[in-house]
Order: sequence, then structure tokens, then C-alpha cells
Amino acid sequence: MTDRRPTDASGVFAVVAVALAAIMLAVTAAVAAGWIGAPTNQANQQLGDVPGTSPNSDGATADRDADPDVVVQSAAEAMRAVTSVEFELERTGAPVFIDQFERIALDALRGQFTVPNQAQAELTVTVNGNLATKLGAIAIDAEVWISNPVTGDFETLPDGYDIDPSKFFDPENGWRPLLAELRNVELVGIEDRGGDRYHVRGIAPAAQVREITVGLVRNQDVTVDLWIHPATHLVTAAEFTTVIDGAESNWVLALDNYGDVFTINPPENMSS
Repeated sequence: MTDRRPTDASGVFAVVAVALAAIMLAVTAAVAAGWIGAPTNQANQQLGDVPGTSPNSDGATADRDADPDVVVQSAAEAMRAVTSVEFELERTGAPVFIDQFERIALDALRGQFTVPNQAQAELTVTVNGNLATKLGAIAIDAEVWISNPVTGDFETLPDGYDIDPSKFFDPENGWRPLLAELRNVELVGIEDRGGDRYHVRGIAPAAQVREITVGLVRNQDVTVDLWIHPATHLVTAAEFTTVIDGAESNWVLALDNYGDVFTINPPENMSS
């Protein structure tokens, strides 16, 4: 199937290279500078507990005879009304690179989103196939900052780059149209995930897949499994598999703490 190079998020590598004042590839410099065990950054400090399925049931019960199309359309409307959410993404399988040099692979991401366009996130990445580190990202309106993995300070992304963490959860332009345009919808079953959840499956169009993966996956329709709360109709989890260069990559997304108040401020070193 089709690939997605060059990625919209190629600015990560460029920012790192500029910060190190090097014109060589940053992998060697990163090892020398000690990227492993990246310093605590503002995004790390502001994030709360990792979202996930609560071990305690919320008592929700689902209609075994529910029409899956109605469930999905109700979810589309509920997601459009979201004001805030905490999200966690885990990715396994074939690497998905966030830089045009294919050196930095995204492994996980967790963060918080609040309307209208504010988000903060921590990205777990692997550099050059064997070096694990973390990057912080903060987006407020049209401004996006990313942390330098050596100093921990945030830097403004150059024009033309796109690693806006708010796009990992965009209820209006991402989730609402994805749900509204889901094809071949089926109700897989009712599953206990801290209470009953509708497990539905459908085919998401390529344009919406690109939106919810921040441009990392392009030009392919994807079969998506969704777990939807029967009372609120909010999506609590999603899973899908993408194919890039003939290799599969598996994505698992958890959504939690809808409506909570999250404080998202500009980076401290950029606000003075």
C-alpha cells in the first residue's frame, strides 16, 4: 500500500539538529550528548496519570440490539461536543518515522487536549533503531513548541513543519468526520471495559486516518475498531493497523477524563 514520506512532522529532526549546532546527522551527536534519560520537561510535569480502562465498572449497560450505524452517528455528535480529553497512543510493529531522514520513530504519545486548539504531549521515540528518548510538545492556537532533547528547553517549530499535538485529538476535524464517514459499520459485540462498551468496526477513509495520525499515515483506508460508551457515546478506545512499505504497524489509542480541566501554558522558557 502507499506510504507517507516525507512526513508533515519532519521538523523534529531539524529542531534537534539546530539545537546541537551540527550539520551532521544528529544521531551520533545525541549519543555523545546523552539523550538517554532525557531531562524532565514542562510537558512531563503537566501531564497527569496515564489514561486507561478503570478496573472498576462504571455500571454502564449497552443494548445488545443496538443499530451500529446509530451508535456511530451518536458517537460522531458526542465527540464533536468534547471540550477536553486525555489521550494515550501506543504503536508497535513496523516503525513509523516522524522525520524525513527516517531516523526518529514514534513509539508512544500521551497528552491532553482542550478546546479550542490547545494540547500538550509527551512523545516516546526511538532514534536510529536503538536509542530511546522523549520529546515534549505544546500547542496553543497556531503556535507549536517542541522540547530540545538535550537541554529540555522548548523551541518554536520553524514555518512549514507540522507536529501539532492537538491534531492527535481534534473532535471537529478529526474524530467527528471519521465517525460520520465510517463505512461498512458492524457491531462486533458488547464488551466489559470498566462497564459495557459497544465494540464497533468499520472502514475509515484515508483523509480522516491522516488527520488522527497527524499526517504520519497517508493515502490508505483503514479498518478501525472502536469502543463506545453506551450512555455518553464517547469513544473510549480505538485500535487499527496501517501498512507502510509493505509492513504492518499497530496503533492502540485510549481516551479518558473527558471534560476535565487541564492547564496548558506556553513553555516557561518561551514566555519571558
